[in-house]
Amino acid sequence: MSFRFWRRIRLLPGVTLNLSKSTASLSFGPPGAKFTLSPRGNRVTAGIPSTGLFYTVKAPASACDRGQRQQAVPSKDKLNLGFFKRLVTPADEEAFVDGLRALSEGDDATALRYLEQADAKPDAAWMAALLHLKRKQFDRAETLLNTALADDQDLGRLFAKYDLDMVVDLPVTDEITAHIRPCRRGSLIALAEMQEARGEIAAARQTIGRLLQDAPDDIVAMVSLAELMLAGTPVSKQDADAVVRMTAGIENETPVHAALLLYKARALRALGMDEVAVKTLTQAYRRKKDRPDDLLRQIRYERALAYADIGRASRSRQELEAIYAETPGFADVRQRLGL
Repeated sequence: MSFRFWRRIRLLPGVTLNLSKSTASLSFGPPGAKFTLSPRGNRVTAGIPSTGLFYTVKAPASACDRGQRQQAVPSKDKLNLGFFKRLVTPADEEAFVDGLRALSEGDDATALRYLEQADAKPDAAWMAALLHLKRKQFDRAETLLNTALADDQDLGRLFAKYDLDMVVDLPVTDEITAHIRPCRRGSLIALAEMQEARGEIAAARQTIGRLLQDAPDDIVAMVSLAELMLAGTPVSKQDADAVVRMTAGIENETPVHAALLLYKARALRALGMDEVAVKTLTQAYRRKKDRPDDLLRQIRYERALAYADIGRASRSRQELEAIYAETPGFADVRQRLGL
């Protein structure tokens, strides 16, 4: 996983930076839905009702226009302590604020130096861990994440004290980006992503398992675990069965749920149940509103493979031709069409 920061356009009142395999964001601003403007297009972040989870989809033009108009709202600089406030602010808290200010100014090296000085504070340890993760300094990142987890009841308190809503986008699969905050859940997801980046798949699975013990209905954690369980070649029947059992009863409610249905179908195919896999993929493809094009294309491609395996060659070709018309270079579609 490659992480990088880049300066981006101001979002709502506050400051935003981006981080991910290719892009993602670190946002300072009020809680709620957020618009993100990036070189890959405009996106809207929305919550999954009653779960506290977030996902990203591309925003329609009108929404992006509204997001751009909101940029003109002036924002109070919450990261300048001032002379007199520094006199009464503890040294580690002062270093934490200075680190965030340096980060908002694009100086992550200075930010990391300040945050390391305050690593006894869970929020500072958490933020420093993500900066080390960005640099692929996995050992130090793991140490700091575990430091933050050891005192996870205090995670987020310093951010809240300075009225900052901090969000980091971490891509947990090719289809889904998790939006995490400084809390136990965010720490476990970041730790699992780091372990996967190091090739420690068993450890990553164990970490996501801890997350699901805390919150069995965490749909983002399910997607992450399903991807890890289906990463082997060939997929073991035990892992495929576990994915099917974990995804029982899942409906196509959000893009995250659609991605989980995609993994469920892959597990069914690994068990030789291609007919049921086709039905599952059709369920995943049925809703297209707010679904990322890449996700819909991957669902359709998987369904084409399943059609071929149950002997419906003409239907398989029909799917592949539709994909080719949209994206000629997608996967091995050209080869499968004999082009």
